[in-house]
Amino acid sequence: MRGSWNRSKPSGYSVVRMHFENGKPVRFEDFLTGFLVDNNRSHIGRPVGVAVHADGSLLVSDDTNGVIYRISRQ
Repeated sequence: MRGSWNRSKPSGYSVVRMHFENGKPVRFEDFLTGFLVDNNRSHIGRPVGVAVHADGSLLVSDDTNGVIYRISRQ
């Protein structure tokens, strides 16, 4: 969920996992968080894009820091 940049109280700033039942979305849960700091008044990153790498890892871009995070199983 891409973070808002123009709200008095930031929202988003996380990557969520969507659960489906019978092909329809039914709920979501946090997957990658921690970008909001200072009691949710500031952010240290802003996840914007998600892709799956050929090796199965998840790639998440961050347009605040200009980086791509790679998330994989150990």
